[in-house]
Amino acid sequence: MDSDYLTQSPYSDPGPRLDALLGGAPLPRDPAALAAVVRGLLMHREERGAFGYEVPVDRLHGDAETRYAGEILRIVGERGSTVLTEPREPGARFVATCRDFAVLLCSLLRATGTPARVRAGYGAYFETGLYDNHWVTEYWRSGRGWVLSDVQLLGGSYDVSFDPMDVPRDQFLVAGDAWRACREGRADPDTFTVATVPEIKGLALVRADVVADLAALGGVEVLPWDGWGLMEKDDADVTDDDLALLDTVAALTSAAHLTARPVRPGGVRRLLADARLAVPREIVSHATYLGTRTVTLAAPAGP
Repeated sequence: MDSDYLTQSPYSDPGPRLDALLGGAPLPRDPAALAAVVRGLLMHREERGAFGYEVPVDRLHGDAETRYAGEILRIVGERGSTVLTEPREPGARFVATCRDFAVLLCSLLRATGTPARVRAGYGAYFETGLYDNHWVTEYWRSGRGWVLSDVQLLGGSYDVSFDPMDVPRDQFLVAGDAWRACREGRADPDTFTVATVPEIKGLALVRADVVADLAALGGVEVLPWDGWGLMEKDDADVTDDDLALLDTVAALTSAAHLTARPVRPGGVRRLLADARLAVPREIVSHATYLGTRTVTLAAPAGP
């Protein structure tokens, strides 16, 4: 299948350790089976109570700063000799955020021939009345087109009424949908928040996610707390021209799942060439535990 989203990005590339971690066994090609593999390797850092596991501080603070799927797999390999397709005990798992689940599933889907990409947005299924900042995987299903998958929901710890491999689009809003709902008066911006840091909320948060989602569609799957360009502007400094640009981005990204083939939507590269949206090599990272710092990103993949 010809698809822009079969090509690994520097962030989704599983690297050289994948075969060794598989112990000679093939990766399953079925998306649901791959999702089960990912769920068995990772635990969300807010799931430590559900797992009954006291996460070491260095892992709690540091694991989710790992940007690249290849590095996630390296850490997984160092924490235990269980083959990749076998679920790990909590102490042998990578301590993740939702973005890490999304990136690793995206990586394995691409590696086994299923077009996939990471999407930034908001889950309506964590707390009633709120949209929680969240990242998922979108994959191409023959006969259906682009389908949303939230691998974090697997395993029975979350009470949802839908298949995590087919998340309804009114339950997960890609950032462009959230932006348009706020701008058009259909949603209260303050209902869009980060559940673990509730003071982070509102249109400024949604604005940042619109830019991050565009970057992910362009093959730069950043961390949820990264910032650059329009993401870093104070509300008072956002101009009418900036808002119009964000409206354009939101219109494109909210319709990105409507393509007839699994190709990059037209306009993504053009928009990412705008200095306000382009991902620079050096970005600001506002890490939850490690504070604010400047980070140099991997060189972008070729065209």
